[in-house]
Amino acid sequence: MWIVRGTYQFTKEATNLVYHVEKFTFEVVRAPLDIPLVRDEIQTIDGLPVTEAIRLGRVKTAPYTVNGSRYIPMTVTSAQIYEETGLASWYGEETRRLPGGSMRTNGELFNPDGLTAAHKYLPLPTHVQVTNLENGRSIMVRVNDHGPFPSRHNPASGKRIIDVSRGAAEQLGFVEQGTARVHVETIQLQEG
Repeated sequence: MWIVRGTYQFTKEATNLVYHVEKFTFEVVRAPLDIPLVRDEIQTIDGLPVTEAIRLGRVKTAPYTVNGSRYIPMTVTSAQIYEETGLASWYGEETRRLPGGSMRTNGELFNPDGLTAAHKYLPLPTHVQVTNLENGRSIMVRVNDHGPFPSRHNPASGKRIIDVSRGAAEQLGFVEQGTARVHVETIQLQEG
């Protein structure tokens, strides 16, 4: 069990949360609903337009569609024992040019330098430990987005098990090569 220590800051425009788990710091900022999504290929969440589902708080385990394919996230109970080994990639550099930033599937502002990730089936948010099996580096990330999905340019990208932010990829040591073989395992957090 990992112990969480944090502070909340509420303002009229946004809710900010900063918390620490061991040596890892996470900052959560609610995004304005009028900025673009990082994953614009997501068509619906729980049968609703994406921003409407986010506004209503219906994204944690809700089914969603991407390019006509339906994805059903695992339950919170199932996610507690999740672990998998496979290929990881990273994303986020493309969002730096967007004025005002971009929004994750769960409504949080995307920080490409943060310790976040996207996963097709984990509830949002979930914390996982990602270990790069090629160099032994290991970090904790907050899964707050869905993906990776097959793209027109690279259909095999949908077979990757996790897509981490650039900041996470830097700490894991695979920014240059773009992908790495990793082990992903859910972490249980407890407030302390």
